[in-house]
Amino acid sequence: MSEHNVLERDGRVLHGVESPRSVPDLRQPSVEFDQQEVTARARLPHEEPAARAPASADPPEANRPQTASKERRAGFLRRRPVVSVIGAALLASAIAGGYLYMDYARHFESTDDAFVAARQFSIAPKVSGYITAVPVTDNQHVKAGDVIARIDDRDFRTALEQAQAQVAAAQASIENIDAQLDVQQAQIGANQAQVDQAQAALVFAQQQAARFQHLEQTGYGTVQNAQQFTSQLHQQQAALLSAQATLKLANRQVESLKAQRKSALANLAQAQAQRDQAQLNLSYTTVTAAQPGRVVNLSAATGQFAQPGNSLTMYVPDQIWVTANFKETQLDHMRPGDPVTLAIDAYPERNILGHVASVQPGSGTAFSLLPAQNATGNFVKIVQRVPVKIVMDNPPTDVALGPGMSVVPTARIDPRPSLYERLRSEL
Repeated sequence: MSEHNVLERDGRVLHGVESPRSVPDLRQPSVEFDQQEVTARARLPHEEPAARAPASADPPEANRPQTASKERRAGFLRRRPVVSVIGAALLASAIAGGYLYMDYARHFESTDDAFVAARQFSIAPKVSGYITAVPVTDNQHVKAGDVIARIDDRDFRTALEQAQAQVAAAQASIENIDAQLDVQQAQIGANQAQVDQAQAALVFAQQQAARFQHLEQTGYGTVQNAQQFTSQLHQQQAALLSAQATLKLANRQVESLKAQRKSALANLAQAQAQRDQAQLNLSYTTVTAAQPGRVVNLSAATGQFAQPGNSLTMYVPDQIWVTANFKETQLDHMRPGDPVTLAIDAYPERNILGHVASVQPGSGTAFSLLPAQNATGNFVKIVQRVPVKIVMDNPPTDVALGPGMSVVPTARIDPRPSLYERLRSEL
């Protein structure tokens, strides 16, 4: 170092500073300390790169980062032993918790593509007429057989009375034919008696004719008597034939009456069918609920003219379920009967349990109105969704629950307890 040192202190340049050698020996330690401080300050970033070159040789390039890292780690562990222990414990807890969560989560499959479903339908009248009463209102719950609407039934009651009168007339006609049959049977009996009488008279006439013919041949009788009894014989024979013909006609008349009775029975059956139809039409004037459910979107009103087939209201039955569209990659271990936990978006505090009822044999797009056609040149494989029917075991009855409401089902596909569940049961 030259005699005249140039020092830079706090941005000021100092000239003519004497060398430490000019300081008496009495203050030598203090002068050396000041010299070191001045030298250290002189080696600030203001000096040239050449002046900042290290005085001593550095360690080898390969060992320097590892050595520095080990020194820093060892220094941190020595300076922060408690923090090091806490960090290690937290890291071990995070790894253990992550493993427990992954082991527990693989026992379940869940999806947010799920909705409440039901077979809702429209209620419409089968007969026309003016509506006289609507005893229900919107969103009302009704039981099976409860009245939803009434239609004016006066015309239908009149038609029923006419049909009943026709039934009575047909029954009277049958009774009349039955009476004629009874009379005809009596007539047949009388005709049969006449035939028997004619046969008896014919036998006597035959005997008389034979007797007088023998007398006439032996000379003890006259020719006149023989001719007279022969004529009587012929008359009795004709009378017998006439009686037999009358008996045959009476029997044919019975057949005719029986045919008329069959026609009367057919007329009675037709009249009874018309009466039953009139009774049905009369019953159709009262529109009732076929099963328990809720009245939705009611459009019927008193005084409205109802037409057959025109909707009066929509109806949602109480029997509802959940249609969950799981990915096809989630169905490997899912089977009917697997327990399911349902979280309904509208009622997140409710814990609803259910079970898998069935898995649709095909993806949802396969049964859509316009199914996807994959036999094209630009096919891109997409994970399909498969509808799964989930039945609720304890559906809520105190809240409104209907089709279209969003649900998040979680199905347990592995009945074996997880490690977390085993640990919790042991604690």
